[in-house]
Amino acid sequence: MTKIRVLIHGATGRMGQALLRLSKEAEARYDVVAAVSRSGEGEAGVPVFPVSQLHAVPAFDVAIDFSLPQGFDDILALCVARKAAFVSGTTGLSTQQETTLQAAASNIPVLWASNFSLGIAVLNQLVESAARALPNWDCDIVEAHHTQKKDAPSGTALTLGQAAQAGGVTPHYASIRAGDIVGEHLVQFTGTGERIELVHRASNRDIFARGALHIAGRLAGRPAGCYQVIDLL
Repeated sequence: MTKIRVLIHGATGRMGQALLRLSKEAEARYDVVAAVSRSGEGEAGVPVFPVSQLHAVPAFDVAIDFSLPQGFDDILALCVARKAAFVSGTTGLSTQQETTLQAAASNIPVLWASNFSLGIAVLNQLVESAARALPNWDCDIVEAHHTQKKDAPSGTALTLGQAAQAGGVTPHYASIRAGDIVGEHLVQFTGTGERIELVHRASNRDIFARGALHIAGRLAGRPAGCYQVIDLL
């Protein structure tokens, strides 16, 4: 099996560190050729480049980006220039950056997601299907996360809400910030005398990094286009 050459952008962040660790556990499939961090510091055994030297990274098949909006444009431009696939979970993108991402999809395979849990990808489909089947029912989305999470509703909750809207219903949101909850999402459809609950619970953050690696492996080498997680399960 030919290894997939991976570039990790945002190596010192929580997701970057998880990606470096988990990629070592799957060395038969992934070869992390380099990592990029703001300081140039990172994991021993992997060449680490500061953002100012991004252009000097070795050849790669796919970049996985979990950084900040300030670094998004440069890594996306590098992927376009190198004809490499681009996977990103960087949040807080501007409208212009979203437009640039869509334009890049005409040249390379790209995927941006608010959540790389494979279970959440399936939950999105279930929510849209339920919404289509139950157009007159109330739809409520309740999400719970740790106390350090600032945005509310979460990006995942909003994505689930988009799935509900695609099915023809208008969702309502509620957010809980408590303890060290990794992430829980409940989508509830309520009719007269009955209720359906669709729930996803994350017990550790590795699922997001593991999902991103899985998606990167499936995206590398595909035709140019804008993909979703569900397309690559």
